[in-house]
Amino acid sequence: MTKFKGTKESLKNLKLVVVAYSYIEREDFPTKASYDAEIEVEDRAEEVVEEIKKLGVEVKAIPGNQYFLTNILVDKPDLIVNLVDTLRGEDMLQTSVPAALELSNIPYTGAQMEGMVIGNNRNLTKRLLMAYDIPTPYFQFIRRAGVGIDKNLGVPLIVKLNEGGGSVGIDNHAVKETVKDAEHKVDSLIGTYKMPVIVEKFIDGPEITVVVFDDGSKKHVFMGEKIFRKKTDGKHYFTSHESYDDENAYKYKKVDEPLNSKISVLSVRAFRGLLHRDYAKFDVRVEEASGTPFFTDSNPNTAFGPDMGLPMTEVMALNGISFQDTLISLLSKYAGQS
Repeated sequence: MTKFKGTKESLKNLKLVVVAYSYIEREDFPTKASYDAEIEVEDRAEEVVEEIKKLGVEVKAIPGNQYFLTNILVDKPDLIVNLVDTLRGEDMLQTSVPAALELSNIPYTGAQMEGMVIGNNRNLTKRLLMAYDIPTPYFQFIRRAGVGIDKNLGVPLIVKLNEGGGSVGIDNHAVKETVKDAEHKVDSLIGTYKMPVIVEKFIDGPEITVVVFDDGSKKHVFMGEKIFRKKTDGKHYFTSHESYDDENAYKYKKVDEPLNSKISVLSVRAFRGLLHRDYAKFDVRVEEASGTPFFTDSNPNTAFGPDMGLPMTEVMALNGISFQDTLISLLSKYAGQS
């Protein structure tokens, strides 16, 4: 049975912990779908606050807005649990939080600035995965509408925003069977979200959620294969934005050997190579024909909280790890620094 480093007793060194979360306003987001993907963050922060209170640690929540730095300089917390994943509706601005905390010399959980920059740029992420010899689907980075897709990519194809998580822009019809249809999707996404996109060869096969958690002495890897109730578009299995509203869209099952070990080795390499810290989630699709695990997405600072609807929490629970165990270990890593 997996046991993390860290004890509840060590948390006595923490006099005040602040849970930082995204400040969300509808006008900051180009679509309702992108707004809806973030709206639950305050509730999730409050859930984390309640879990920290159970450990006997003083804690409060602070939104990541224009007053964030002022508030933390006044409160002088021993540790920030950083749950901020967007500022003014832009994921790339979330690096402002670790920047402010580094400047203020206040410890914080999760990825540092470099890891955040990498994790919020699919083009950069995929190029680094390739450099570290980690399989990722063939892709094309497109900055502007009207650019043709390289036919050598083959079909089917899936089009994704270069920035952003939560399957924003990936609906039930995201997988395209022709280059022409994919090009229409490229133009639509660029026109709506005003950012580049990634066109990626869609890998048919099992979809696996991988979580890496670093307890300070070891990088532990947990994973679960998504067993979908039905084919998302009638032809392919994949996670769409709509699936987040359907609690029966899929269930997880454990991943057997030797695939588990193969993915674990690659996941730790990816975690290090992409400069993630503390915890991260990877999306992996296993090609049916070859059995090759392709890393399609990386999420540093993935959604963190006790809610079983969160992929990290659900996958770790599948593998016998409670959120309280994870939280104690995470806080313990920083308790000695206060």
